[in-house]
Amino acid sequence: MLNKQEIKILLVEDDNFLREICTKKLTKQGFIVYEAIDGEQALKKLEKVRPDIILLDIILPIIDGFEVLKQIRSHKDKKIQKTPIIILSNLGQKNDVDKAFTLGANNYLIKAHFTTDDILDKIKKELSL
Repeated sequence: MLNKQEIKILLVEDDNFLREICTKKLTKQGFIVYEAIDGEQALKKLEKVRPDIILLDIILPIIDGFEVLKQIRSHKDKKIQKTPIIILSNLGQKNDVDKAFTLGANNYLIKAHFTTDDILDKIKKELSL
């Protein structure tokens, strides 16, 4: 089991306010948070950071979250392929949620229906903390 102070989270969110709130909450809890504001940046940081878990928005500039999810799940590095991914999205339609799970998301939170505590709970669950 990982120590919380060693856990690296890649937060992929283009909304500055939400990204700052999430980063603040997670760093306060002892996690190391790396931020990306679009899909392209996320894929680049993925290689450098090698996060333990990814929080991924779907509606992103340049490369959308569905494509990022696809590329992670088909990555040549098996460890990166298996990184837990929690979707944080405004898209709450059943077909969007189903698509995310079909592409390999581990969990899905609809932005209008969650708090930062909910995100924290999902991270702990995915990483067995």
